[in-house]
Amino acid sequence: MTGAGVRIAVIDSGVQAIHPHIDATRLAPGIMIGTDGRLDTGLEATCDQLGHGTAVIAAIQEKAPDAVCLPVRVFGSVLRTSGAALVTAIHWAVRQEVDLINLSLGSTNPAHMPLLSQAIGMAVNHGVSVIAARDTGGRPCYPGMIKDVIGVTLDWDIPRTHYRIMQQDGACVISTAGYPRAIPGVPLRRNLYGVSFAVAQVTGFAALALEPIARPRCRRSLETALKAALEVM
Repeated sequence: MTGAGVRIAVIDSGVQAIHPHIDATRLAPGIMIGTDGRLDTGLEATCDQLGHGTAVIAAIQEKAPDAVCLPVRVFGSVLRTSGAALVTAIHWAVRQEVDLINLSLGSTNPAHMPLLSQAIGMAVNHGVSVIAARDTGGRPCYPGMIKDVIGVTLDWDIPRTHYRIMQQDGACVISTAGYPRAIPGVPLRRNLYGVSFAVAQVTGFAALALEPIARPRCRRSLETALKAALEVM
């Protein structure tokens, strides 16, 4: 499996398409969404200024090289955005008929939960599965804590080639390590690492699991496929 036929919206800081870890032929046109709701689809709109989104997409492409990634840039020069921008990003991604939304980020402010819950519900109703960080530094993270989201947690004892899946409070929770795609000659802990890349790895695994499933690809069928994939790892 290579993730062929699977479309993934990556809501993050954009992408550097010329980075050696990025296959630009597997990128689709994306969008920039400002904290004020401003939309930009220009040539430089999704150009990554931070490197975070690029590393996330690289980790996804490493697992699922034939999946198509749509960069949705919500971060500018800092890793900070608004709840409204995240909601707009989710709605935009659903309109692009993606199968998966990767959110290697989240808000620790529970005040954002109602609006994010509505957006997640809309995505799920359209057959889109959302994969997001469930917590960060021990603090609950939204939308990853929402029941209809596949929440991701860190477990440094799990190899990058594996994951663990469980149910918590009625939600699907997946754990894996938080290392990005390796850079030759650079120790793992000298590179970016953390729950962001655990999310990216789970999205890659999900793309592989979805490949043989005909549309519409609902979250329940994805969870079943991910459990089945564990049995042959």
